[in-house]
Amino acid sequence: MPDVIQNAVMIHRLASPARLLLLFHGVGAQPHHLVPLGQALARSRPNTLVASLRAPFASDLGQGWQWFSVREVTEANRPARVAAAMPLFVQAVRDWQASCGVGPEATDLIGFSQGAIMALESTQHAPGLAHSVTAIAGRFAQPPQRPLGDTRVHLVHGSADPVMPVQCARDARDALAALQSPASLDIVDGMGHSIDLRALAAVQRHLPGGTAPAQVPA
Repeated sequence: MPDVIQNAVMIHRLASPARLLLLFHGVGAQPHHLVPLGQALARSRPNTLVASLRAPFASDLGQGWQWFSVREVTEANRPARVAAAMPLFVQAVRDWQASCGVGPEATDLIGFSQGAIMALESTQHAPGLAHSVTAIAGRFAQPPQRPLGDTRVHLVHGSADPVMPVQCARDARDALAALQSPASLDIVDGMGHSIDLRALAAVQRHLPGGTAPAQVPA
């Protein structure tokens, strides 16, 4: 079994899933931090395997894990850092698809913060990797240049996010629209760099495969 699968938190395990939902945490975090989100979404997706993946590198912030370092990160050097990590991200998704017997057309990716950056950028580096990408508090590393094809993108962002300004989400939506690849955007009033019940509801509305409204576990 690939290491990427061993290092994940399995939230909803199925022997023969119809769909695959993979979650990607932020920098300095752990995969279990997204378990409540995954559990809530799994409740209305009984045929979907749900897992939260661990980023491959120990965070240089002192705790947790990362896809790329954010130390001294700038608009100029961010794209190269993301590109260097992207082959591992793409391979992680493909390993899960192969292990579960689920193709890209039934794969959904949800990322928070740095995980959202990686998921969004995968649409540019590996077109057709997934059916949908949901980016919570995320952004593109650089303006997208490639239309999305059949991949759906949904952006969820807090209006009061002090880490990733909400304008990043607006810019992503506008850049995709210019490529004739419209993305949906939910701005959560007053939410910071986090995921609250309103953000969950926004994710639930747009995520494929659901059968009923989900609730965050107590």
